[in-house]
Amino acid sequence: MKIEFTKMQGAGNDYIYVNALKYPLPNPEELAVIWSRPHTGIGSDGLVLIGASDKADFSMRIFNADGSEARMCGNASRCIGKYVYEYGLTDKTEITLDTLSGIKPLHLHVKNGEVNAVTVDMGIPADIHPVDLGENYPYREGIAVSMGNPHLVIFVDDMAQVDLPRVGPILEHHPLFPDRVNVEFAQVIKPGHIRMRVWERGSGITMACGTGACATAVASVYTHRCPKESDIMMDGGTLHIQWANERSHLFMTGPAVKVFDGVILIN
Repeated sequence: MKIEFTKMQGAGNDYIYVNALKYPLPNPEELAVIWSRPHTGIGSDGLVLIGASDKADFSMRIFNADGSEARMCGNASRCIGKYVYEYGLTDKTEITLDTLSGIKPLHLHVKNGEVNAVTVDMGIPADIHPVDLGENYPYREGIAVSMGNPHLVIFVDDMAQVDLPRVGPILEHHPLFPDRVNVEFAQVIKPGHIRMRVWERGSGITMACGTGACATAVASVYTHRCPKESDIMMDGGTLHIQWANERSHLFMTGPAVKVFDGVILIN
């Protein structure tokens, strides 16, 4: 069976996108693992399925590179906005997306018939609180934030000193987070400008993480490090985050880029 796919990236966070309205994949968990491999597959951070919804314009399912299903991904949400508009699935510039973390409204920034950026209403962050990781861990203090998926934000003075391949998996599996956690390291360059690197649960080191950028901005406001708007600078690019206070919706704006289209065979 031939499956058409599109590889897209948002700030370097790259996924394989399949129109599940046309190609209902029977085993996306397995395919996410096979297709995400960089040398023997397509190479990606995971697989995203675009489907129908009885509550929104479209639905999104995300499978990480290890086959686990994610609840939400900000970068993938933006890319879906670009996909459905440019591939003619909608002509609207205001659409809604049904995710495991709820309905997410998207505003598409269109110029000359192309979507060059998308603003996502990420909802109201939840469960914001400091955590003590314990003296037996490489970092003692962090801020927990839920963006519909769990995050642990750790502020550091020098990002160059963070051994992400070593400490990322240790903190991902910290017993405080029984379902594992996404780990963000953040260095405030100046108020409103934050350098961030991420270890994503199920994927490891990625170039960017939309919900992670949101969690980092939330943690910076919560700890009075930054104002209500911040640019979060990641390995793959920068996202602009707006969040006023704990009762406010958070808005994320950033790029969405098509890398290439392709066809792959499955048995």
